[in-house]
Amino acid sequence: MQREIRIALRVTVATLALTGVAYPLALSGLAQLVAPAQANGSLVTDESGRVVGSALIGQRFTEPGYVWPRPSAAGAGWDATASGGSNLGTTSRKLRDRAAAELERLRAANPEAIGRVPVELIAASASGLDPHVSPEAALWQAPRVARARNVDAARVRAVIESQVEGRTLGFLGEPRVNVLLVNLALDRQFGRAPE
Repeated sequence: MQREIRIALRVTVATLALTGVAYPLALSGLAQLVAPAQANGSLVTDESGRVVGSALIGQRFTEPGYVWPRPSAAGAGWDATASGGSNLGTTSRKLRDRAAAELERLRAANPEAIGRVPVELIAASASGLDPHVSPEAALWQAPRVARARNVDAARVRAVIESQVEGRTLGFLGEPRVNVLLVNLALDRQFGRAPE
């Protein structure tokens, strides 16, 4: 009996060392060699080198001089510890009221915007942390951003268009704009937006 217990303990310790220590360390080391920026969280820095966020996690932007992200239902909004949607169904009165209020807020904040409000600016993503909007949603906001920064809207559109990311591998997904990256590009081009 003691012999079987010793064997079981040795197998347990060996398995723990291999799968709990050696394997994760090997994969982490390989990730650091192959894709160090992604392995470290795709952190984004400003012009002074200060980390201001991750390219993978959306943030709240509410000042008129910035492109705004999709709404978030994660915790109190853009809370990475509470990622998730609202779980409200299409027949939910609360969801309709929230969408109507968001639509009214967007129209009031963007009076010069042309065309319909892009749906993604009204509806939250499933994770509540989506860092991207479509180029159309970002460009729809350009008149408000230009007015708040006191620059020509064509210049703001040019900055947004320079930040459009194409389809992954040329065929996966849709073109998109990372909200944090485009807002940092706006700050580099025109200075920080007035609050």
